[in-house]
Amino acid sequence: MKRFLLAAAATLATSLVTSLATATLTPALAETIELKLSHFLPASHPTHTDFLEPWARELEEQTNGQVQVTIFPAGSAFGHVAKQYDQVRAGVVDISHGLTGFPRGRLPRTLIMDLPFLTKSADAASRALWDLYPEYLAEEYVGLKVLALHAHNPGLIHSRGKQIKTMADLEGLRLRTPSLATSMMLEQLNATPVGLPPTQVYENLQKGVIDGNLFPYDGVHGFKLAEVLDYHLDAKAYTTSFYFVMNEKKYEALPEDIRAAIDAISGDTLVAKFGPWWNKWDEPGIADVKAKGNPVLALSDSERAEWRTALQPTTDKYLKDIEESGVANAREIYDAAVKTIAKYE
Repeated sequence: MKRFLLAAAATLATSLVTSLATATLTPALAETIELKLSHFLPASHPTHTDFLEPWARELEEQTNGQVQVTIFPAGSAFGHVAKQYDQVRAGVVDISHGLTGFPRGRLPRTLIMDLPFLTKSADAASRALWDLYPEYLAEEYVGLKVLALHAHNPGLIHSRGKQIKTMADLEGLRLRTPSLATSMMLEQLNATPVGLPPTQVYENLQKGVIDGNLFPYDGVHGFKLAEVLDYHLDAKAYTTSFYFVMNEKKYEALPEDIRAAIDAISGDTLVAKFGPWWNKWDEPGIADVKAKGNPVLALSDSERAEWRTALQPTTDKYLKDIEESGVANAREIYDAAVKTIAKYE
């Protein structure tokens, strides 16, 4: 019996030593990190299909599946356009893609990019925003890790029943407006800005409630607006800016290799993609307009310069209002934006 007990003890000791050695040599499986990414556009929108979905899947691939990203688009619990900024700062979601103008007043420095006739392309506007961010815009994103800032291709002035060729042709028209800066521009030109969600523009054009709208080409396709529009002025009149951000505490709490993977697919690498993406996203809208046979007029560079000069009072008032709200260097930011955009255009 004694011999049996000694043999059993020896076997147990050997087993324990082997287990300890194995545990030492084989690291524990890394815990899965789940991230929630929200945005305000439908899952069918190219921002989702070409940008956010591939970005999320690339992060999963770069981390060998340790990170899992769940996306919440429009219509989901986290898809409201006005809640993107607050919910990512609060940590309700981890990552968010939002529109800088919603809710109004949160990002006045960034919104300077939305002023009329400032840029001619999504590429120049997006790269300029990213260049301006460290010195001029960073204080608007306290508590956030900024992954990218970007803008869409400049919008056109679309109309129904009347062709717009000059600034004077806008007088008396009711036009759907996308932003405060664009509304101020229309008011100076004696048009009436009308605030409407994009999804209501088609019906209101059809019923004659509005005479036209300001949209880039991708919106013309996305909301089937070519069906209810007659004329298009490619004025490159304005752009709209967006942010792509992560909760900073969440980012800092991640392992170093995970942070490195996020950094590798964001920043300069990501910002450089928005110009080509928006050119691609505009193509269906251009095709819709051509298919219907609607006339498209384009302002020359000299004509755009005339509009921009004429609209200087709008720009001055907008900047003054921002200064009075607490952004003392609003004019400096605008001048830096003009200079930086020129570098890319």
